Amino acid sequence: METIRAYRPHHTMRQLIIDNNMVLMAISRFDIAFGFGDMSVAETCRANGVHVDTFLAVCNLISGKDFSADSLSLPSLTSYLRHAHSYILDFTLPKIRHNLIDAINYSDTDEVAFQLIRFFDDYVKEVTRHMDYENDFIFAYVDKLLGGQISDDFNIARFSTSHGHMATKLQELKDIFIYHYKQHDNSRLSAVLFDIITCERDLMSHFEVEKQLLTPAISHMEDALRLQMLDSGSDEASTAMPDEDPQLALLSDRERDILTCVARGMANKEIADHLCLSVHTVTTHRRNICSKLSIHSPAGLTIFAILHHLVDPSEVELS
Repeated sequence: METIRAYRPHHTMRQLIIDNNMVLMAISRFDIAFGFGDMSVAETCRANGVHVDTFLAVCNLISGKDFSADSLSLPSLTSYLRHAHSYILDFTLPKIRHNLIDAINYSDTDEVAFQLIRFFDDYVKEVTRHMDYENDFIFAYVDKLLGGQISDDFNIARFSTSHGHMATKLQELKDIFIYHYKQHDNSRLSAVLFDIITCERDLMSHFEVEKQLLTPAISHMEDALRLQMLDSGSDEASTAMPDEDPQLALLSDRERDILTCVARGMANKEIADHLCLSVHTVTTHRRNICSKLSIHSPAGLTIFAILHHLVDPSEVELS
């Protein structure tokens, strides 16, 4: 049999599945319909509206092949990850719990069984929190990037991609059953352990996709948007009114908002609440403002804001 170093567009879907049956999960999560016969990867992806390079990058990565992250589609990748989250949270983990209860003769009077189920439930809560955060925040952040919006308060480098602790917990549960839990009839328990092992492999592959494909792709888009903003800023600066103070032009809109709040006598916590920012972000912006303007006292910043019409003198709180 041919050894495939990396899946390519000309390979058939059948070849991928024979080489690694875990590809079946990727096929489902890209919403590709079965029944593709001997169609190639390229033909199948086109027929199902799936980005070919993104599909291949995921399949190659989860199969331990050479993969390329150079031409990914973020919408296609986040759609894949959303489907993966739904499958794991709504199908895989509930199925394991149901079969686990059946396999260990769970009852409220069996303290060991109770603790084992509790251990699993705590693990599920942790996975759910992680995936809900990605669904509600990270993917929403990606949608904003795709719409051309870049955040001053967040970048993907702050998003932790370390998921080792989640894999460790599943490993611990598996080891408890294999090495410590004594039960004579192990047929059902063996089936559950196989499901846990499969889930463990699936989660580790999923986390690798996030770490090696999603995070770099988002970082690349952030860099591109920031460069675009710098270029746009240069164009605006070249056409600015001749009497505009170059120091004021150095401040971003967010920095001007914060400077206005400072001039009004607001403390960092009040500014953070008013602008829906963290105190740390406000503090960082204030340091940048002082550095850019070479003005370090609140009184000096207030005078600057008045002279440049950022605030009306009547708005200034006198102490």
